[in-house]
Amino acid sequence: MSEVFEGYERQYCEISASLSRKCAAASALDGEKKKQKLSEIQADVQESESLIRKMDLEARSLQPSVKAGLLAKLREYKSDLSSVKSEVKKVSAPNAHQATREELLEAGMSDTLAASSDQRGRLMMTSERLNQSSDRIRESQRTVFETEEIGVSILQDLHNQRQSLLHAHTTLHGVDDYIGKSKKILASMSKRMDRNKWTMFGIIAALVFAILFILYFKFAR
Repeated sequence: MSEVFEGYERQYCEISASLSRKCAAASALDGEKKKQKLSEIQADVQESESLIRKMDLEARSLQPSVKAGLLAKLREYKSDLSSVKSEVKKVSAPNAHQATREELLEAGMSDTLAASSDQRGRLMMTSERLNQSSDRIRESQRTVFETEEIGVSILQDLHNQRQSLLHAHTTLHGVDDYIGKSKKILASMSKRMDRNKWTMFGIIAALVFAILFILYFKFAR
C-alpha cells in the first residue's frame, strides 16, 4: 500500500473519531459554546472531505490490484462521513437540544443505549483502523531498516573487493617490474655471449694462422 495513502488514512481516522466525540458534546451545549463547537465540527468535516479527495486521487494512481481494495475502503469512509454530516445537521438544528430531549424521552432508554453502542462501535472501528495503519507503518519501517542493513553489507563487500583488486594490481605491477629487470639481464647476458663468441672466433683464427705460419716455415726449409 502507498505510504502517502496511509498517511491520509491515519489523519482521516483521527479526525473521524474526534468528530464523533464533538457531535456528542455539541448536542448537550447551548448558545456560544454550541456555536463554537459547531464551527470546529464544520472545519473537521471540510478537512475530512479534503482527505477523502486526496486518498481517492492517490488510490487511482496506483496499480489496479491495489487500487480496487483502497477504493472499497474509501466507499466505507465516504459512508461514515455522510452519517457524520447527517448527525451534524441534526445537532445544528435551531431546536436541536429540545428535539433531542423529546426524542430521548419518547424513544426511551433503549434508543440511548443503541446510539451509545453505535458510537462505541464506530470508535472501535476507527481505533482498529489506526492500529492497522500503525502496524503497516512499523512493517514498512522494519523493511526499510532491513534494506538499509543489506545495503551496508553490500557496500562493505564492494569495499573489500576493491581492496583485493588494488592489492592484486600492486602485485601485478611488482611482477611487471621483475619481468622488466629479467629482460634487461637476459639482454645483457646475450650481448656478453655475443662478445665472448667473437672473442673465441678471433682466438681460434689467430691459432690457425699461427699453426699455418709455423708449418709454412717448417716445410720451406
